[in-house]
Amino acid sequence: MAPTASEPHQRHARCGLATAATLVFACVPGMAAAQAAAAEKTSAVEAVALPTVRVAAVGGLALSGVWPRLAQQAGRALGLQVDTVAASPKEGVVPVFERGDAELLLIHASDEALGLQASGHAAPVRVWAWNEHVLVGPGADPAQVREAPSGEQALRRIADTGAPFIAFRDPGSYTVVQRLWRRAGIRPDARWAHTDTSASSQAVLLQAAAMGAYAVVGHIPVAFGKMPLPAGMQVLVQGDPQMRRPYVVLTPGPSHPAGTSARAHALRLADYLVSPAGQAALLAADRAAGGPWLFALDSVATAGVSPSTATATSAASGLPVARTPAAAPHASPPPAPTRSGTTAP
Repeated sequence: MAPTASEPHQRHARCGLATAATLVFACVPGMAAAQAAAAEKTSAVEAVALPTVRVAAVGGLALSGVWPRLAQQAGRALGLQVDTVAASPKEGVVPVFERGDAELLLIHASDEALGLQASGHAAPVRVWAWNEHVLVGPGADPAQVREAPSGEQALRRIADTGAPFIAFRDPGSYTVVQRLWRRAGIRPDARWAHTDTSASSQAVLLQAAAMGAYAVVGHIPVAFGKMPLPAGMQVLVQGDPQMRRPYVVLTPGPSHPAGTSARAHALRLADYLVSPAGQAALLAADRAAGGPWLFALDSVATAGVSPSTATATSAASGLPVARTPAAAPHASPPPAPTRSGTTAP
């Protein structure tokens, strides 16, 4: 059949398009090379599927930005795909791990953690990091806690002056306050120690502001706006190692639904988190996230235990602490507490 009148025009148009495409690639430096490299990378990823470890993590780890960075580094170091499948308060992440939708659980040391171990859903828990609590109060600071050398001494000044204090019902803050009261020999008095009656845990600072009172709260929720500082309230004491709370890592126990390979990969990740390399990566991730938000596992001294001891019992939590050699990069003395009259970032 003879070509139609339009066919030469169509061939010319197709040729023009091809020429135009060639000119585009020629005029944009590196475009063809970039596309080729991207295609090669995609093919390589598709060809080698990395083993996956699914992680459920308490919300503060993700909120601070530390865990996403650390998970990425851990994945590169171990040749794993580390997927955070849940990030929420412990009431949300514990069931995810328990029913087998995650092979690794990162939460605070708590009854829930020990309960998972006791039921066989988790192997023995290990401390791998700490977060800190801070003392918040009115900017006028009637008890003069801003100049106190420690959280313990700050609470002593509050008790001695009878300044109002809110006993926050949050388990972490409660544990920290009880520890400091015991160390200082303080017996709370109803004339200055008040019950937290706020509508939610995030609203305790509103109650404290209304009463001109002090309260111990987590630093991460304050700094990242989950627990906003009301007008006139400030972070007055921070940086005391005795005001820190341990994070623990849990891997599958005999009752957990995880299979053999999934258990092995989760254990590798947990071992990495408590290793010198993992602890160095933790501090690097913390710096990149604008910390300090998280602290190395050996940043809280344990009475009567040498830093070189392989394992120890945390005085603050009663849980095993995997310790790293004193010469590790992160094993420097903890900084002295700071007193600040500025609001949290």
